[in-house]
Amino acid sequence: MKRVWMAVALLGVSALAADSKEQRLLKFASDTYKGDVRNGPYTFTGTEKEPVQAQVSNLKISSLSAVFSAPAGKAMTEAAGSRTAEFTNTVKVNRGRLSAEGPSLTYSEETGVGTLKGPATSVFAPEKEGDDPVNVKANQMAFDVDTNISTSTGKVSLVTGRQTGTSDKLVFDEKKELGILTGSVQLIKNPKDSKDNKLTITGTEARVLTNEKKKLLLVKGTVKLVDGDITTTGNTVYYDDKANRAIVIGSPAKSYNAKNKTTISGGTLEQNTDKNTVRLFKGNVEFSETQFK
Repeated sequence: MKRVWMAVALLGVSALAADSKEQRLLKFASDTYKGDVRNGPYTFTGTEKEPVQAQVSNLKISSLSAVFSAPAGKAMTEAAGSRTAEFTNTVKVNRGRLSAEGPSLTYSEETGVGTLKGPATSVFAPEKEGDDPVNVKANQMAFDVDTNISTSTGKVSLVTGRQTGTSDKLVFDEKKELGILTGSVQLIKNPKDSKDNKLTITGTEARVLTNEKKKLLLVKGTVKLVDGDITTTGNTVYYDDKANRAIVIGSPAKSYNAKNKTTISGGTLEQNTDKNTVRLFKGNVEFSETQFK
């Protein structure tokens, strides 16, 4: 009986692997190209009105030129699953509500990842018209066709509404609308008017829920929150953008008001950034890290 179950399990794994390989295969919209029909490479050329178009899974790619190649010594057909494509000149990528642009993109059927080389920009359109889009800039962006996840690296900037985040790396889950920023993380909430303060939060990792209904932020590491005269430090910050409210957790968390020369410290602090107030928080924290996974 154990052998039967093992055989079934192995068949299941094989089927999943086959499905994964199939969805990574790149398909061009046109069969007009230059090159050796059997061995390739195939060179596709388009125009601004009729660009080269290709699709892999739900990822659509267009450009003015593309070169589709097989590994040395293999024919194009038998190399399916290990071929690569280089798209150049006005490259555009679309997947659901995500659109991106850059000078060139390299796609690998073996890994199922398309890497857009920069400077690259992307826009994640809001679910509801009138809500804030998510705009990203980076040195390069990688799109995984298996997971609907994009990874941006190098001088990363994420802007949504009045919030701006900068970091070395951003992993964005398009399905969960969750951005994870790591390495030299800084988040800024710009003031609504001249009466408000600019809010700055720094840490080693930030998780941002960009959906308009949630707009929540989790920052971890050696965290610092600066709001006008008030500087608060701790290990973890939960920030509710809609409520202008921060929960700062530390051992202890400390808040210093430079104007009043006062300090508050404790295990958990609550800071209202619209009212410029900080107090010890003794209730149950309604946020948790599971909301950001």
